Amino acid sequence: MKEEKETFTPNNEHEYQAMKEAERFEELKDAAESVEENAEENAEENAEEEAANQEEAPLEKAQAEIADLKDKFLRTMAEFDNFRKRTMKERSELIFNAGEKTITALLPVIDDMERAIANGEKTEDPQVLREGMQLIYQKLMKVLEAQGVSKIETEDADFDTNLHEAIALVPGMGDDKKGKVIDCMATGYKLNDKVIRYAKVAVGQ
Repeated sequence: MKEEKETFTPNNEHEYQAMKEAERFEELKDAAESVEENAEENAEENAEEEAANQEEAPLEKAQAEIADLKDKFLRTMAEFDNFRKRTMKERSELIFNAGEKTITALLPVIDDMERAIANGEKTEDPQVLREGMQLIYQKLMKVLEAQGVSKIETEDADFDTNLHEAIALVPGMGDDKKGKVIDCMATGYKLNDKVIRYAKVAVGQ
């Protein structure tokens, strides 16, 4: 607030000039104060604006990172879904065609059996038929062995519940035959190390 100044009438030129200088000084002083106030206001506004910009910049950066991560997540999920569908399809095809290799390997045996049947109609010699059947059997066993199938041995074997199924007990066979396989009524088989059919046997008692 400006102070009230006393008014007076100059008596001479010197006093008049002094009064003018004083008025000029007051005007300059007021102008300086106004400039200073404006400068302070501008400085505060600039500081607020700069602070707002500084706060806005990290937010924009975080939002950009979130958008990028979301895009990557969606792409990964889409790729995983495609992989899952492809894997399920391949698994279904594998299960559906699992026996193809074995069946293909058995086809030559079927061919031999058809030829043996055709030749059996042309001969009455039982020895020829037996030899033909024996050759087909041997060929079939080789095919199965190539697929991992093997017989469970029972001759002079100890009875083993992991391999054998006792369907008969034979008493009076002597101490050396107790717990031994006496006879095999149905051959057992393993696929690799897994029993796929237990050997049906008679056990000494």
